[in-house]
Amino acid sequence: MKKDLHPKNYRLVVFKDISCDHSFITKSAVDTKDTIKWEDGNEYPLVKLEISNMSHPFYTGKMKLVDTAGRVDKFRTRYEKIAKKND
Repeated sequence: MKKDLHPKNYRLVVFKDISCDHSFITKSAVDTKDTIKWEDGNEYPLVKLEISNMSHPFYTGKMKLVDTAGRVDKFRTRYEKIAKKND
């Protein structure tokens, strides 16, 4: 194998799905500034996810609208402006 191929900061990281409050820990090299205290009492880097297998409709079988960035509201206001112009 080539030397220095893998990242140096490969460590345990907590990923948290903010839409359903589900967390899991795995190894990753992702950069993050947030930390969280895990169930074992240790503090780990935290990555916040908007969607995971616990909230994605394909895996859950339920259609659920997740709008964390306000995209639906932006679309509605833009659509209302266009509809008013056409009237």
